[in-house]
Amino acid sequence: MASSALMDPISKAFVAGIDEFAKRQDAPVVAFRKGERKDNVAAEHLKNFGKPEGVLFIGRAQEKTPVFRTEKRLNPKTGKRYPWLVRSTAMVNHFYFYCVDEDFGPFFLKFATYFPYSAKLCINGNEYLKRQLSKEGIAHEPLDNGVRTCADPKRAQAICDKLSAHKIDALLRKWLARLPHPFTPRDRAAGYRYDLSVIQAEFSLTQVLDRPVTGRAFFEEVIREKIHRYRVTSFGLRTALFFTRTYARVIRPGLSIVMPARPPNSSTLRSSFDALETAMDNWCQRAKLAA
Repeated sequence: MASSALMDPISKAFVAGIDEFAKRQDAPVVAFRKGERKDNVAAEHLKNFGKPEGVLFIGRAQEKTPVFRTEKRLNPKTGKRYPWLVRSTAMVNHFYFYCVDEDFGPFFLKFATYFPYSAKLCINGNEYLKRQLSKEGIAHEPLDNGVRTCADPKRAQAICDKLSAHKIDALLRKWLARLPHPFTPRDRAAGYRYDLSVIQAEFSLTQVLDRPVTGRAFFEEVIREKIHRYRVTSFGLRTALFFTRTYARVIRPGLSIVMPARPPNSSTLRSSFDALETAMDNWCQRAKLAA
């Protein structure tokens, strides 16, 4: 008889296994607060982590996820009700295993605690690159989410090109063998195992970092597809790079906060921004360009 009640012992055993693992590994369990940036929590734990690899901490959060539920259906011939499994969604506990791998650097593996126990692996290719450059002794200047300079750019590109699905799958298998798993060894031997598929991938365009002339050509090519009257001068390129770098380095990483009140009007930085904004508005109006 089909019923989701059969999954309840699996869920309870999985959660109990996580608690036991946390105690055995002395890994802190953190309950994520609503609206809290998980990456910021991971960064704080990473500051004091001195091992080549291991578990940073285990995060817990309630999130909506696809599940299977039991509903009662009516047999039109007999008039009797019977249970039936249907697809649905529910708010269930998820556990985030934030770890550090010797080859991939920081990553996390997230599990849902209810059938079908969906999982998500999140890695950062920039961290993989930095780890490999350090292993090969290639001098480089790391950024929070990238590499500013590298003594051997061709080798760095070759390392990136070799980051394959096979290597990512090997990372998953390695840590699935170490971390608590919702399925027993017997279940896995019967075919109940995780397979990888890509949900989201982000790629960086590095053309603007090569040389100013390359960056200008990049912006002009993008603009040419939209409106032909725009041309990018050296000053325009500086302006574009300034704002894109401000977004990439300050706003996107979550280093900024929204202030409840305006800073003092005497702020030099505020005055400079006000003057810049006024100048750009006036220029757009004179040139009859889209502001």
